[in-house]
Amino acid sequence: MSDNNCTAVTEFIILGLTDDPILSIILFVIFLGVYAVTLVGNLSIIILIRNSSQLHTPMYFFLSHLAFVDIEISSSVTPLMLMNSLEDITLIPLPGYVAQMYCEATFGTAECFLLAVMAYDWYMAICSPLLYSTNMPTRVCALLLIISYLGGCVNAWIFTGCLLNRSFCGTIKINHFFCDYSPLLKLSYSQDNLAEFLPPASAGSIIMITVLIIIVSYVCILFSVMKISSTEGRSKAFSTCTSHLTAVTLFYGTLTLIYVMPKSSYSVDENKVTSVFYSVMIPMLNPLIYSLRNNEVKGALRKLMSRKHLFS
Repeated sequence: MSDNNCTAVTEFIILGLTDDPILSIILFVIFLGVYAVTLVGNLSIIILIRNSSQLHTPMYFFLSHLAFVDIEISSSVTPLMLMNSLEDITLIPLPGYVAQMYCEATFGTAECFLLAVMAYDWYMAICSPLLYSTNMPTRVCALLLIISYLGGCVNAWIFTGCLLNRSFCGTIKINHFFCDYSPLLKLSYSQDNLAEFLPPASAGSIIMITVLIIIVSYVCILFSVMKISSTEGRSKAFSTCTSHLTAVTLFYGTLTLIYVMPKSSYSVDENKVTSVFYSVMIPMLNPLIYSLRNNEVKGALRKLMSRKHLFS
């Protein structure tokens, strides 16, 4: 597309999930409820871990930050989606589009790193329980956390950097419910192979590296657990990993469909559904997964509630 034959655009219309007004209202009610549950559930996890001394361990330190990241992922996507459900036209300027995309990329990447860090933490706790406090001191936990957030920022800058100093033309309609990279890149004047190759390569590399860390950690955990003589001991060790494995499966399953699978293998509508699950539903499910199957979290919650009841 030549620069002379198209008019530069600086704002875009987000088409959303559907153009059916009745279905839009139904989706608004559903996702407003999902967003409320997401905020309440993840904030509850953070407050519970902060106020329960028995949960002041590296494992729950990382879990509290996972809850924070889930809040940020959902908050960077859901409000725009809710606005789109109520308005005929949702117009967003280019800086706002890029800002939302940056937030989504930052915290989505940080969640990848955090899930890998949590798998490594499980490995240290199960395979070297006597040295756990020595191997996972506060400074190591802080370093792993900094790496997770820094990795998210670097990956997000790769995405946004490929769009800086670019002009866009053609249609201003974006067939998505949030600000994604690929739809905007298609409206760019220049045909830059680096912009088409570098962000997917960065995202794919992070997915592969973090998945490898998770797989190696759990293979080591499996071998260590199989050495436990008692059936009860093995069952207890496996049950402690179930929540994390469930969260990992849900998160990486949808992430792979969005960023790794060829775009030609599924339609735009299928991509929207997958993106909804990744950015809206999983942040809601994570606190439920980690609380309903975790006896320590449930015990800390009962203790905190009884303590509040005594002082009320």
